[in-house]
Amino acid sequence: MAATCIFCKIIKGDIPSFKLFESERIFAFLDIQPLSKGHALVIPKAHGAKLTDIPDDQLQEILPVAKKLVLATGAENYNILQNNGAIAHQQVNHVHFHMIPKPNVEEGLRIGWPMQKTDMDKLKSLFEEIKAKM
Repeated sequence: MAATCIFCKIIKGDIPSFKLFESERIFAFLDIQPLSKGHALVIPKAHGAKLTDIPDDQLQEILPVAKKLVLATGAENYNILQNNGAIAHQQVNHVHFHMIPKPNVEEGLRIGWPMQKTDMDKLKSLFEEIKAKM
């Protein structure tokens, strides 16, 4: 854990939270600045700023816990969101997944999706490059 990380402090109990779930590897709690009722965070206890910094075994429970939160809140529409880096809108440098209920058009996450025109030759080249590294 990182001494100055707000999420590490929450995990340790140095900062109070509305804890919803805790296991050996995962901690989930309500967001104190929610986008909608039931907005919660699911975080690995292992500290890392970006998804690629967290060992795979520390990530195994993330989506099952997010699913439990969806069911517990009764959300019919929702977003599961995870940002990596400041320009990708990450505000706390500890990996975290948001479960954000979307009860109506006004509440919850609002996003744009600026699609780019597809050049199939470039897309095929990109596909081959990425697939070779998988």
